[in-house]
Amino acid sequence: MARGRSAGESRAANRVFEARAASRAESKAAQCDRIRIAQAAARLIAEHGISDWSLAKRKAARSLMLPETSALPSNDDVVQALTEHHALFGGAAHAKSLRVQREEGLVWMRRLAAWQPLLVGGVAAGWASAHSDVRIELAADDPKSVEIELAGRGIAYRAPPPQPEAEKATGGIALLINSSRATIRLTILTPQQRRNRPRRDEPRLSIDDVAQLLREA
Repeated sequence: MARGRSAGESRAANRVFEARAASRAESKAAQCDRIRIAQAAARLIAEHGISDWSLAKRKAARSLMLPETSALPSNDDVVQALTEHHALFGGAAHAKSLRVQREEGLVWMRRLAAWQPLLVGGVAAGWASAHSDVRIELAADDPKSVEIELAGRGIAYRAPPPQPEAEKATGGIALLINSSRATIRLTILTPQQRRNRPRRDEPRLSIDDVAQLLREA
């Protein structure tokens, strides 16, 4: 016949149960903090034009008076928060600025059609703020060919400030163009880099896709 647990065994089992319960509670609290940080970061990005998302996350955590050791949200968490922020507060102003960005993106995609342009990032997905760059990805065997084309047309461009996370994710060369209605950010990849880019569930729109999107809006 099996014997019951001793008092020591019962105390040990209780400690294990309490530790697991505390861990679950801490995990839930950490998850709530990450959501709060993502929402606060989204406000900073949308309303104040902060382009450095790592900085926005840190500033958001400080504004919420959370410990420096708090786990920060992922960029995907911030994208979700930006989408929700625009849905709640963007209204007609957000729809208008997004249309302008997509129209300007289409203009530049047609100008650079020789390099198979794709509209990517927030303007393609719809979560861009009025401060966001219009991001266009190009494919070129020799990235310098794009620079030569821009220079030949008298189009001024510059290298953007370093963005380590983005560069690690995509590789390639980045250029900024101050266009009349938006800042255009070109990312020039070799065909091999484009094929090997990390696969993510995000829109990558061709010229025809963007034109169709604007017709339907």
